[in-house]
Amino acid sequence: MIYVSTKDIMETKFKAGETVYLVSNSHFIEEANVVMTISGFVTIRFTQRGGGTRVRENRLYSIREEAEASIKK
Repeated sequence: MIYVSTKDIMETKFKAGETVYLVSNSHFIEEANVVMTISGFVTIRFTQRGGGTRVRENRLYSIREEAEASIKK
């Protein structure tokens, strides 16, 4: 049995249904929707190509411009 405290669930940066942007391979920006957040991890579903994954909160951005600014040139 896995124990998850209420504190871990409540203190999240993103909410279910929100649109976020993921920088993958330090080069590509992909738009996704948040499915679920728990303990610093966010489950997302990609809007363009389908499918989904679970990533850490710090890999996601709420605004596309923030994601673009994070890409190393």
